[in-house]
Amino acid sequence: MGINLRGRSILKPADLSPLELHYVLDLSRDLRSQKRSGSLPPLLAGKSVALLFEKSSTRTRAAFAVACAQLGAHPEFLGKDDIQFGKKESLADTARVLGRMFDGIEFRGYAHDVVEGLARYAGVPVYNGLTDLWHPTQILADLMTIQDRVPNLRHARLAYLGDARNNMGNSLLVAAATAGMDFRMAAPRSLFPAAEIVAEAEAIAAGTGARLTITEEIGKAVDGVDAIYTDVWASMGEESKLRERIELLKPYQVTAGVMAQSHNPDTVFLHCLPAIHDAQTTLGAQVEKDYGLVGLEVTDEVFESAHSVVFDQAENRLHTIAALLVATLA
Repeated sequence: MGINLRGRSILKPADLSPLELHYVLDLSRDLRSQKRSGSLPPLLAGKSVALLFEKSSTRTRAAFAVACAQLGAHPEFLGKDDIQFGKKESLADTARVLGRMFDGIEFRGYAHDVVEGLARYAGVPVYNGLTDLWHPTQILADLMTIQDRVPNLRHARLAYLGDARNNMGNSLLVAAATAGMDFRMAAPRSLFPAAEIVAEAEAIAAGTGARLTITEEIGKAVDGVDAIYTDVWASMGEESKLRERIELLKPYQVTAGVMAQSHNPDTVFLHCLPAIHDAQTTLGAQVEKDYGLVGLEVTDEVFESAHSVVFDQAENRLHTIAALLVATLA
């Protein structure tokens, strides 16, 4: 039976079955090859996609805008001052208006209830560009980047270090379970994923054969892995918790020593970006001044090393988002 995602919303990683996940990844590689060879056809000519942003964005906004343009669709950006969402118009009414005008809607913001409401009322595919709970479009790029090095994801071993109960921790756990991977998380116990997220991932893993490990031990997590992943220690809106997070997570910083603990010279480093790896940003400079740290979740030595594939990963946001749009709209 063929895979058909036409008209589907993608709000969380579990919205894609194992077969559907691999279909989207295969399509992503096909579209990447066509783009690089200059042979990508305008598969979405005449389509329009609304890009709704409560949170600022570099990669998500750029990837959706460029993917739409290269496929012949029109992207329309609507920032937090352009959409009403309960101020003058209800979420349901906004969704129904946009659904009458656009063929698809991307939303990046805070509450997951908002993107669920859009999908409930819009009548067109809705894509979660990030909420406090999930980041499904990022996960597709992560898996594509790993698959470029380990083509069969069932043979891939991935470790995630740091804050394991944020949207990236949640999404990696469920997506790795769906892909059938050997996935390990190392974090302080207080930052383990929520029990319901773990239960969801374990239920999926029971059907795919994925191996899931959640531990406080870095060595146990990274031994033998193909890739080590980390994320910021304080997500957007959590800046007030930075001091607490530094105290908790400093041992989980990805250093050259941590990379060496994989005992695999080909282990790569992944990060969804932006990364605090030096003092070249306002936050990086403030961290160095206040805490005497150069870099937070990863050192500059690792980030700029030959092991780092973070910019391949960032580019793959474009190709995987293009695949989602084609799969659901073409």
